[in-house]
Amino acid sequence: MAETTITRVELVEALLAGVESGRNKMNRQECARFLEAALESISQTLARGEVVKLSRFGNFVVRAKRQRLGRNPKTGKAVAITPRRVVTFRPSPMLRQQVGGAKRA
Repeated sequence: MAETTITRVELVEALLAGVESGRNKMNRQECARFLEAALESISQTLARGEVVKLSRFGNFVVRAKRQRLGRNPKTGKAVAITPRRVVTFRPSPMLRQQVGGAKRA
């Protein structure tokens, strides 16, 4: 399977195409500002440690990881990994089905 990356420009173009097919008209700059505002809002919400739920898409959750010991793969030496917060994503059942995952019973 070939890997592709969707860029912000491609997302703006997709928004623009969707808007042009509907009754509301937005230009490229308005679509770009809308996308940036949406992404900024999601980022700020996650930075506060809150959950972002996007219906029929999935949930972004901030998780705290504790300090632990890891190993340098090159030398095998034990290294302390500092505690940190990470963002995890849980896809919705609808997204899982759309991507091709098996449906849970």
